[in-house]
Amino acid sequence: MAKEMIAMILAGGQGSRLYALTQKLAKPAVPFGGKYRIIDFPLSNCVNSGIDTVGILTQYQPLVLNEYIGNGQPWDLDRLYGGVHVLPPYQQAQGSAWYKGTANAIYQNLSFIKRYDPEYVIILSGDQICKQDYNDFLQFHKEKGAEFSVAVMEVPWDEASRFGLMVADENDKITEFQEKPKNPKSNLASMGIYIFNRDILEKYLIEDEADPNSSNDFGNNIIPNLLRDGRQMYAYHFSGYWKDVGTISSLWEANMEIMDPETSGINLFDESWKIYSRNSGMTGHKVGSNAVVENSMITDGCRINGHVKHSILFAGVKVEAGATVEDAVVMGGSVIHAGATVKHCIVAENAEIGVNAVVGAMPENDENGVATVGPGVHIGARALVGPKAMVENDVKDGESQW
Repeated sequence: MAKEMIAMILAGGQGSRLYALTQKLAKPAVPFGGKYRIIDFPLSNCVNSGIDTVGILTQYQPLVLNEYIGNGQPWDLDRLYGGVHVLPPYQQAQGSAWYKGTANAIYQNLSFIKRYDPEYVIILSGDQICKQDYNDFLQFHKEKGAEFSVAVMEVPWDEASRFGLMVADENDKITEFQEKPKNPKSNLASMGIYIFNRDILEKYLIEDEADPNSSNDFGNNIIPNLLRDGRQMYAYHFSGYWKDVGTISSLWEANMEIMDPETSGINLFDESWKIYSRNSGMTGHKVGSNAVVENSMITDGCRINGHVKHSILFAGVKVEAGATVEDAVVMGGSVIHAGATVKHCIVAENAEIGVNAVVGAMPENDENGVATVGPGVHIGARALVGPKAMVENDVKDGESQW
Protein backbone atom coordinates (compact mmCIF):
# COMPACT_ATOMS: atom_id res chain seq x y z
CA MET A 1 0.00 0.00 0.00
CA ALA A 2 1.50 3.33 -1.08
CA LYS A 3 2.11 6.08 1.47
CA GLU A 4 1.17 9.66 0.58
CA MET A 5 4.31 11.09 2.21
CA ILE A 6 7.24 9.61 4.08
CA ALA A 7 9.94 11.44 6.05
CA MET A 8 13.71 11.17 5.79
CA ILE A 9 15.59 12.66 8.75
CA LEU A 10 19.23 13.61 8.22
CA ALA A 11 20.77 12.65 11.57
CA GLY A 12 24.39 11.90 10.75
CA GLY A 13 25.88 15.25 11.69
CA GLN A 14 29.00 15.43 13.85
CA GLY A 15 28.02 18.67 15.56
CA SER A 16 31.65 19.76 15.89
CA ARG A 17 30.69 23.21 17.26
CA LEU A 18 29.25 21.49 20.34
CA TYR A 19 32.78 20.33 21.15
CA ALA A 20 32.84 18.16 24.29
CA LEU A 21 29.13 17.35 24.08
CA THR A 22 29.48 15.50 20.77
CA GLN A 23 32.86 13.82 21.11
CA LYS A 24 31.14 10.46 21.53
CA LEU A 25 27.58 11.38 20.63
CA ALA A 26 25.72 12.23 17.43
CA LYS A 27 24.30 15.75 17.54
CA PRO A 28 20.65 14.58 17.26
CA ALA A 29 21.19 12.48 20.41
CA VAL A 30 22.30 15.46 22.54
CA PRO A 31 19.97 15.82 25.56
CA PHE A 32 17.60 18.78 25.57
CA GLY A 33 14.91 20.24 27.80
CA GLY A 34 15.18 17.94 30.80
CA LYS A 35 13.72 14.71 29.39
CA TYR A 36 14.30 14.89 25.65
CA ARG A 37 16.97 14.48 23.00
CA ILE A 38 17.07 16.72 19.92
CA ILE A 39 15.83 13.89 17.66
CA ASP A 40 12.54 13.82 19.64
CA PHE A 41 11.37 16.99 17.90
CA PRO A 42 11.32 15.88 14.24
CA LEU A 43 10.05 12.44 15.30
CA SER A 44 7.20 13.94 17.34
CA ASN A 45 6.38 16.39 14.55
CA CYS A 46 6.06 13.45 12.16
CA VAL A 47 3.71 11.53 14.44
CA ASN A 48 1.61 14.61 15.24
CA SER A 49 1.39 15.31 11.49
CA GLY A 50 0.20 11.78 10.69
CA ILE A 51 3.45 10.61 9.06
CA ASP A 52 3.97 6.99 10.08
CA THR A 53 7.00 6.05 7.96
CA VAL A 54 10.33 7.62 8.86
CA GLY A 55 13.88 6.87 7.78
CA ILE A 56 16.65 8.17 10.05
CA LEU A 57 19.98 8.49 8.26
CA THR A 58 22.80 8.05 10.76
CA GLN A 59 26.57 8.10 10.37
CA TYR A 60 28.65 9.81 13.08
CA GLN A 61 28.77 8.11 16.54
CA PRO A 62 25.35 6.44 16.09
CA LEU A 63 25.37 4.00 19.04
CA VAL A 64 23.46 6.09 21.61
CA LEU A 65 21.08 7.43 18.95
CA ASN A 66 20.29 3.95 17.62
CA GLU A 67 19.74 2.61 21.14
CA TYR A 68 17.49 5.55 22.00
CA ILE A 69 15.29 5.18 18.92
CA GLY A 70 14.95 1.40 19.34
CA ASN A 71 11.77 0.13 17.72
CA GLY A 72 10.13 3.57 17.76
CA GLN A 73 7.51 2.71 20.38
CA PRO A 74 7.72 6.01 22.37
CA TRP A 75 6.66 7.90 19.22
CA ASP A 76 4.07 5.30 18.14
CA LEU A 77 6.32 4.32 15.24
CA ASP A 78 6.58 0.60 15.96
CA ARG A 79 4.55 -0.36 12.89
CA LEU A 80 4.35 -3.59 10.91
CA TYR A 81 4.32 -1.59 7.66
CA GLY A 82 6.23 1.64 7.89
CA GLY A 83 7.34 2.88 11.29
CA VAL A 84 10.84 4.14 12.04
CA HIS A 85 13.97 2.72 10.41
CA VAL A 86 17.59 3.60 11.18
CA LEU A 87 19.51 3.83 7.89
CA PRO A 88 23.32 3.85 8.26
CA PRO A 89 25.65 3.64 5.24
CA TYR A 90 25.95 0.04 4.10
CA GLN A 91 27.83 -2.09 1.60
CA GLN A 92 26.07 -2.52 -1.73
CA ALA A 93 26.87 -4.74 -4.73
CA GLN A 94 28.93 -2.00 -6.35
CA GLY A 95 30.83 -1.21 -3.14
CA SER A 96 30.32 0.89 -0.05
CA ALA A 97 30.82 4.52 0.92
CA TRP A 98 30.11 6.94 3.74
CA TYR A 99 27.40 9.48 3.08
CA LYS A 100 29.29 12.15 1.11
CA GLY A 101 26.68 14.90 1.51
CA THR A 102 23.02 15.44 2.30
CA ALA A 103 21.91 14.58 -1.24
CA ASN A 104 24.12 11.50 -1.43
CA ALA A 105 22.68 10.25 1.88
CA ILE A 106 19.16 10.30 0.42
CA TYR A 107 20.43 8.85 -2.88
CA GLN A 108 21.91 5.84 -1.09
CA ASN A 109 18.47 5.16 0.40
CA LEU A 110 16.29 5.48 -2.72
CA SER A 111 15.45 1.79 -2.37
CA PHE A 112 13.90 2.53 1.05
CA ILE A 113 11.80 5.31 -0.46
CA LYS A 114 10.69 3.15 -3.40
CA ARG A 115 9.58 0.43 -1.00
CA TYR A 116 6.72 2.63 0.22
CA ASP A 117 5.95 4.26 -3.16
CA PRO A 118 5.14 7.71 -1.71
CA GLU A 119 3.87 10.61 -3.78
CA TYR A 120 5.84 13.07 -1.63
CA VAL A 121 9.02 12.94 0.46
CA ILE A 122 9.73 15.40 3.26
CA ILE A 123 13.40 15.80 4.18
CA LEU A 124 14.11 16.96 7.71
CA SER A 125 17.07 17.89 9.85
CA GLY A 126 17.69 15.80 12.95
CA ASP A 127 19.47 18.59 14.80
CA GLN A 128 16.97 21.44 15.11
CA ILE A 129 14.49 22.37 17.82
CA CYS A 130 11.23 23.02 16.01
CA LYS A 131 7.51 22.37 16.46
CA GLN A 132 5.92 22.24 13.02
CA ASP A 133 2.78 20.77 11.46
CA TYR A 134 3.95 19.12 8.26
CA ASN A 135 0.33 18.77 7.10
CA ASP A 136 0.13 22.55 6.62
CA PHE A 137 3.38 22.45 4.68
CA LEU A 138 2.12 19.62 2.43
CA GLN A 139 -1.17 21.42 1.81
CA PHE A 140 0.77 24.51 0.70
CA HIS A 141 2.89 22.33 -1.62
CA LYS A 142 -0.22 20.83 -3.23
CA GLU A 143 -2.07 24.14 -3.61
CA LYS A 144 0.90 25.73 -5.36
CA GLY A 145 1.33 22.79 -7.73
CA ALA A 146 4.93 22.68 -6.51
CA GLU A 147 7.56 20.12 -7.41
CA PHE A 148 9.81 21.31 -4.60
CA SER A 149 9.01 23.42 -1.54
CA VAL A 150 11.27 24.66 1.23
CA ALA A 151 10.30 25.94 4.67
CA VAL A 152 11.69 29.42 5.28
CA MET A 153 11.77 31.92 8.11
CA GLU A 154 12.35 35.64 7.98
CA VAL A 155 15.57 36.55 9.76
CA PRO A 156 16.96 40.00 10.58
CA TRP A 157 18.61 41.55 7.53
CA ASP A 158 21.89 42.04 9.36
CA GLU A 159 22.06 38.27 9.96
CA ALA A 160 20.83 37.15 6.52
CA SER A 161 24.31 36.56 5.10
CA ARG A 162 24.78 33.63 7.53
CA PHE A 163 22.02 31.60 5.84
CA GLY A 164 21.01 30.00 2.58
CA LEU A 165 18.43 32.47 1.26
CA MET A 166 15.42 32.06 -1.02
CA VAL A 167 14.44 34.98 -3.25
CA ALA A 168 10.70 34.63 -4.00
CA ASP A 169 8.04 36.63 -5.84
CA GLU A 170 4.66 37.79 -4.49
CA ASN A 171 3.23 34.28 -5.04
CA ASP A 172 6.05 32.68 -3.03
CA LYS A 173 7.60 31.19 -6.16
CA ILE A 174 11.37 30.91 -5.79
CA THR A 175 13.28 32.87 -8.40
CA GLU A 176 16.79 32.73 -6.95
CA PHE A 177 18.83 30.98 -4.27
CA GLN A 178 21.77 32.58 -2.46
CA GLU A 179 24.09 30.52 -0.28
CA LYS A 180 25.42 32.74 2.55
CA PRO A 181 25.82 35.82 0.27
CA LYS A 182 27.75 38.95 1.16
CA ASN A 183 24.95 41.07 -0.33
CA PRO A 184 21.64 39.34 0.40
CA LYS A 185 18.64 39.99 -1.84
CA SER A 186 16.25 38.37 0.65
CA ASN A 187 15.89 37.61 4.33
CA LEU A 188 14.00 34.33 3.77
CA ALA A 189 16.33 31.80 5.38
CA SER A 190 16.06 28.15 4.45
CA MET A 191 15.28 25.92 7.43
CA GLY A 192 16.70 22.89 5.62
CA ILE A 193 13.21 21.30 5.54
CA TYR A 194 12.08 20.27 2.06
CA ILE A 195 9.12 18.60 0.38
CA PHE A 196 9.76 16.97 -2.99
CA ASN A 197 7.49 15.26 -5.44
CA ARG A 198 9.01 11.81 -5.28
CA ASP A 199 9.69 11.53 -9.05
CA ILE A 200 11.50 14.89 -9.07
CA LEU A 201 13.61 13.90 -6.07
CA GLU A 202 14.70 10.65 -7.72
CA LYS A 203 15.52 12.30 -11.04
CA TYR A 204 17.74 15.00 -9.55
CA LEU A 205 19.48 12.70 -7.07
CA ILE A 206 20.40 10.27 -9.84
CA GLU A 207 21.67 13.08 -12.07
CA ASP A 208 23.62 14.60 -9.18
CA GLU A 209 25.27 11.28 -8.33
CA ALA A 210 26.45 10.98 -11.94
CA ASP A 211 28.20 14.38 -11.77
CA PRO A 212 31.82 13.84 -10.66
CA ASN A 213 32.17 17.54 -9.77
CA SER A 214 29.18 17.65 -7.42
CA SER A 215 29.52 17.95 -3.65
CA ASN A 216 26.26 15.96 -3.42
CA ASP A 217 24.54 18.56 -1.28
CA PHE A 218 20.96 19.90 -1.44
CA GLY A 219 21.95 23.53 -0.92
CA ASN A 220 25.01 23.56 -3.16
CA ASN A 221 23.78 21.29 -5.94
CA ILE A 222 20.18 20.05 -5.97
CA ILE A 223 18.43 23.39 -5.40
CA PRO A 224 20.56 25.27 -7.99
CA ASN A 225 19.88 22.47 -10.51
CA LEU A 226 16.13 22.74 -9.91
CA LEU A 227 16.33 26.49 -10.50
CA ARG A 228 18.41 25.98 -13.64
CA ASP A 229 15.68 23.78 -15.09
CA GLY A 230 12.83 26.13 -14.20
CA ARG A 231 11.07 23.71 -11.86
CA GLN A 232 8.03 24.73 -9.81
CA MET A 233 9.73 25.81 -6.58
CA TYR A 234 8.00 27.56 -3.68
CA ALA A 235 8.91 29.03 -0.29
CA TYR A 236 6.65 28.07 2.63
CA HIS A 237 6.68 30.71 5.37
CA PHE A 238 6.98 29.19 8.84
CA SER A 239 6.19 31.43 11.80
CA GLY A 240 6.59 29.11 14.80
CA TYR A 241 9.60 28.33 16.98
CA TRP A 242 12.73 27.10 15.21
CA LYS A 243 16.29 27.05 16.45
CA ASP A 244 19.47 25.52 15.14
CA VAL A 245 21.19 24.36 18.33
CA GLY A 246 24.55 23.83 16.68
CA THR A 247 26.61 25.89 19.14
CA ILE A 248 27.07 25.78 22.90
CA SER A 249 25.48 29.22 23.33
CA SER A 250 22.43 28.43 21.15
CA LEU A 251 21.89 25.09 22.93
CA TRP A 252 22.03 26.82 26.33
CA GLU A 253 19.69 29.60 25.14
CA ALA A 254 17.12 27.16 23.76
CA ASN A 255 17.09 25.24 27.05
CA MET A 256 16.55 28.46 28.99
CA GLU A 257 13.74 29.50 26.61
CA ILE A 258 11.58 26.48 27.38
CA MET A 259 11.07 27.87 30.88
CA ASP A 260 9.46 31.00 29.45
CA PRO A 261 7.00 29.68 26.80
CA GLU A 262 4.84 32.83 26.73
CA THR A 263 7.78 34.93 25.57
CA SER A 264 10.02 32.47 23.71
CA GLY A 265 7.37 30.70 21.64
CA ILE A 266 8.40 27.14 22.53
CA ASN A 267 5.79 25.47 24.71
CA LEU A 268 6.58 21.94 25.83
CA PHE A 269 3.45 21.95 27.98
CA ASP A 270 1.12 22.10 24.96
CA GLU A 271 -1.22 19.09 25.22
CA SER A 272 -2.35 19.50 21.60
CA TRP A 273 1.16 18.99 20.20
CA LYS A 274 3.14 16.80 22.54
CA ILE A 275 6.83 16.11 22.18
CA TYR A 276 7.35 12.44 22.92
CA SER A 277 10.48 10.83 24.34
CA ARG A 278 11.78 7.57 25.76
CA ASN A 279 10.90 7.12 29.44
CA SER A 280 13.89 7.08 31.79
CA GLY A 281 12.23 4.46 33.99
CA MET A 282 13.39 6.32 37.11
CA THR A 283 11.32 7.19 40.14
CA GLY A 284 9.83 10.62 40.71
CA HIS A 285 12.14 13.41 41.80
CA LYS A 286 12.62 14.27 45.49
CA VAL A 287 13.19 17.74 46.93
CA GLY A 288 14.68 17.78 50.44
CA SER A 289 13.23 19.71 53.38
CA ASN A 290 15.99 22.35 53.24
CA ALA A 291 16.21 22.58 49.45
CA VAL A 292 15.16 25.65 47.46
CA VAL A 293 13.92 25.29 43.87
CA GLU A 294 12.97 28.39 41.85
CA ASN A 295 11.63 28.59 38.29
CA SER A 296 13.28 25.34 37.19
CA MET A 297 12.48 22.11 35.36
CA ILE A 298 13.25 19.02 37.42
CA THR A 299 13.05 15.59 35.77
CA ASP A 300 12.61 11.98 36.92
CA GLY A 301 14.92 10.59 39.56
CA CYS A 302 16.48 13.91 40.68
CA ARG A 303 17.49 14.32 44.32
CA ILE A 304 17.75 17.93 45.41
CA ASN A 305 19.01 19.15 48.75
CA GLY A 306 20.67 22.37 47.61
CA HIS A 307 19.55 25.57 45.86
CA VAL A 308 18.40 25.35 42.20
CA LYS A 309 17.35 28.51 40.36
CA HIS A 310 16.27 28.99 36.72
CA SER A 311 17.87 25.73 35.65
CA ILE A 312 17.06 22.45 33.91
CA LEU A 313 17.94 19.20 35.63
CA PHE A 314 17.75 16.01 33.57
CA ALA A 315 16.93 12.54 34.90
CA GLY A 316 18.88 11.30 37.90
CA VAL A 317 20.77 14.51 38.76
CA LYS A 318 21.81 14.94 42.39
CA VAL A 319 22.34 18.33 44.03
CA GLU A 320 23.76 17.97 47.53
CA ALA A 321 23.15 20.25 50.51
CA GLY A 322 24.87 23.63 50.25
CA ALA A 323 25.33 23.39 46.48
CA THR A 324 24.01 26.16 44.20
CA VAL A 325 22.85 25.67 40.61
CA GLU A 326 21.72 28.74 38.65
CA ASP A 327 21.03 29.37 34.95
CA ALA A 328 22.45 25.94 34.25
CA VAL A 329 21.67 22.91 32.10
CA VAL A 330 22.66 19.78 34.04
CA MET A 331 22.30 16.60 32.01
CA GLY A 332 21.34 13.14 33.23
CA GLY A 333 23.17 11.32 36.00
CA SER A 334 25.42 14.21 36.99
CA VAL A 335 26.24 14.96 40.63
CA ILE A 336 26.76 18.41 42.15
CA HIS A 337 28.46 17.84 45.48
CA ALA A 338 28.05 19.83 48.69
CA GLY A 339 29.08 23.46 48.56
CA ALA A 340 29.71 23.51 44.80
CA THR A 341 28.56 26.48 42.70
CA VAL A 342 27.41 25.83 39.13
CA LYS A 343 26.24 28.88 37.15
CA HIS A 344 25.52 29.84 33.52
CA CYS A 345 26.86 26.59 32.14
CA ILE A 346 26.14 23.20 30.59
CA VAL A 347 27.13 20.09 32.54
CA ALA A 348 26.98 17.00 30.32
CA GLU A 349 25.77 13.53 31.29
CA ASN A 350 27.34 11.65 34.22
CA ALA A 351 29.71 14.47 35.15
CA GLU A 352 30.71 15.10 38.77
CA ILE A 353 31.30 18.51 40.31
CA GLY A 354 33.38 18.16 43.48
CA VAL A 355 32.89 19.62 46.95
CA ASN A 356 33.17 23.43 46.96
CA ALA A 357 34.13 23.52 43.28
CA VAL A 358 33.08 26.48 41.11
CA VAL A 359 31.93 25.99 37.52
CA GLY A 360 31.05 29.04 35.39
CA ALA A 361 29.82 32.45 36.50
CA MET A 362 26.93 34.78 35.81
CA PRO A 363 27.88 37.02 32.84
CA GLU A 364 28.76 40.66 33.29
CA ASN A 365 28.05 43.40 30.75
CA ASP A 366 27.96 41.87 27.24
CA GLU A 367 29.73 38.61 28.04
CA ASN A 368 28.11 35.61 26.37
CA GLY A 369 30.35 32.66 27.16
CA VAL A 370 28.86 29.43 28.50
CA ALA A 371 31.11 27.14 30.56
CA THR A 372 30.82 23.51 29.45
CA VAL A 373 31.77 20.31 31.27
CA GLY A 374 31.95 17.23 29.05
CA PRO A 375 30.29 13.86 29.71
CA GLY A 376 31.78 11.77 32.51
CA VAL A 377 34.25 14.52 33.50
CA HIS A 378 35.19 14.86 37.17
CA ILE A 379 35.79 18.37 38.52
CA GLY A 380 37.78 18.02 41.71
CA ALA A 381 37.09 19.53 45.11
CA ARG A 382 37.71 23.32 45.26
CA ALA A 383 38.54 23.35 41.53
CA LEU A 384 37.68 26.42 39.46
CA VAL A 385 36.26 26.28 35.93
CA GLY A 386 36.14 29.66 34.17
CA PRO A 387 32.97 31.17 32.65
CA LYS A 388 33.97 30.33 29.05
CA ALA A 389 35.89 27.10 29.65
CA MET A 390 35.37 23.94 27.59
CA VAL A 391 36.35 21.03 29.87
CA GLU A 392 36.88 17.68 28.16
CA ASN A 393 39.15 16.02 30.76
CA ASP A 394 39.14 15.72 34.55
CA VAL A 395 40.26 18.73 36.62
CA LYS A 396 42.14 17.81 39.77
CA ASP A 397 41.37 19.07 43.28
CA GLY A 398 42.15 22.77 43.67
CA GLU A 399 43.17 23.28 40.02
CA SER A 400 41.78 25.85 37.61
CA GLN A 401 40.79 25.70 33.95
CA TRP A 402 39.86 28.76 31.88
